[in-house]
Amino acid sequence: MNELQFSKVKNAEGFIAALDQSGGSTPKALKLYGIEDGAYSGDEEMFDLVHAMRSRIITSPSFNGDRILGAILFEMTMDRQIEGRGSADYLWNVKNVVPFLKVDKGLADEVDGAQVMKPMPGLDALLARAVEKGVFGTKMRSVIRLGNGTGVQAVVDQQFEVGRQILAAGLVPILEPEIDIHSPRWAVFFVAVWGRAFWGRPLVAVLSR
Repeated sequence: MNELQFSKVKNAEGFIAALDQSGGSTPKALKLYGIEDGAYSGDEEMFDLVHAMRSRIITSPSFNGDRILGAILFEMTMDRQIEGRGSADYLWNVKNVVPFLKVDKGLADEVDGAQVMKPMPGLDALLARAVEKGVFGTKMRSVIRLGNGTGVQAVVDQQFEVGRQILAAGLVPILEPEIDIHSPRWAVFFVAVWGRAFWGRPLVAVLSR
């Protein structure tokens, strides 16, 4: 682990920039950027365009470690270069922004009011590559849509299981059991999720004792 990166994440102020759009969300991101679907042909051109977009954002003078704590990269972005340097290397050594990597492969179908992450084959190899390229940590997303205890527990268990695997590889995981803000009683679900994560049972039950 890079101790300077750890110190920055632990002590500095700022936000984490999400630059990790995957293949499914990239067309929408490009459209918001002003590039319509018909402007490119196939995934290769699409990913070239989105990397150019991300590079323009990252190389902007406004994008720096004074206000940005870290940036989450898509795997393909990590493997590309910005101004002749690896993306993670450029973020840290030029911009003083801590690099993170999106490692999940998307969401499985909803079961028990929740969506766990799809299987992540080759995760150990991806983590080893990330360490080699100077990445500090990871991000992975699950979604909870209803306050079903079985679904909540499945999400929490998977996040912590994969989180331990990431820690063992020498990276720091961001655990992201996202709660759908449009769900009924989402605030109660939020409390329940973190209660199950840190006390092994819904926090509402902990607080009522």
